[in-house]
Amino acid sequence: MTSEPATTARGARRARPGAGAAVLAVIVSVLAVSGCAPPAADPPAPISTAPARSGSAPPAAAPATPAPIAVDKVLVIMEENRSVGDVATHLPYLMSQAHRYGYATDYHAIRHPSLPNYLSIAGGSTFGVTDDEDPAVHEIAGRSVFGALLAGGHTAMTYADGMPTTCALHNHGDYAVRHNPWTYFADPGERSACRRLDVPAGTPTRGALAADVSAGRLPTVGLLVPDVCHDGHDCSAAVTDRWLRSWLPTITAGPDFRSGRLAVVVTWDEDDDHSGNRVPLIVLHPSLTGRTVGGRLDHDALSGSLLRVAGEKPLRKGKGTPDVLEAFGLR
Repeated sequence: MTSEPATTARGARRARPGAGAAVLAVIVSVLAVSGCAPPAADPPAPISTAPARSGSAPPAAAPATPAPIAVDKVLVIMEENRSVGDVATHLPYLMSQAHRYGYATDYHAIRHPSLPNYLSIAGGSTFGVTDDEDPAVHEIAGRSVFGALLAGGHTAMTYADGMPTTCALHNHGDYAVRHNPWTYFADPGERSACRRLDVPAGTPTRGALAADVSAGRLPTVGLLVPDVCHDGHDCSAAVTDRWLRSWLPTITAGPDFRSGRLAVVVTWDEDDDHSGNRVPLIVLHPSLTGRTVGGRLDHDALSGSLLRVAGEKPLRKGKGTPDVLEAFGLR
């Protein structure tokens, strides 16, 4: 992958009006080529307009809309710099999971480069950031999603791949601090919580995340941040796919997922500058079977959803956004 481009553009990038139908057609076509297209929907049953005959049975009531499945934990996995078509073509294992569970066809990052997108998810705003500088340059005031959850009596964790110590504020080896958004929230309470709860991820067999998965003690909201090789920024899509293949079976075998309490969200910070910043979003939950969601969603909506799952109010631009989990029939 090439390095992330800087930009001074203000505001979010948005798809052109009227692009929704074309976008949906493109992704279904791409997924079909990759062998991951969802099964074709049955045509709707015809609706009769003829009057009922005397003595005939009354028409059957329309089936009720299923109630959303109760979810009270979310684990978000962030990857780097790929478009929908790129992922569909080059990450076969992940796309098998998208086909098995569910995916969104019109999900968007907020802007370029990486950091503003992570801040959008973690804080409901880009906070005017237009670059990838370290926390020393961007000391953000106010609460993060993680801090808001803790204040409401819930739990939150970041699991950062390759991070040398808790809440590391500088790059180290393949660990990129710009991909670890909690480190940018500088209020004393946020920084204190970061030092306790923003931890090295470990491996699928050993470390903080594996232990929490195995014990069924994943937090209300968790963020799993791969290093810059495993996220595909500096290494190939095949490396990312293998890394996901190593982690997702471990996570889905854990009691939080098997009980239906946990939804796993896999998405990308931004695209590769080839698709209007439309990126994949894949949702894993035991109740889902090849679910596709076509409405427009974005990182601000994901931010709001991470607080709504705990019954808390979204922050900043997360307010008033569509709920990502409810779009998949989850709550």
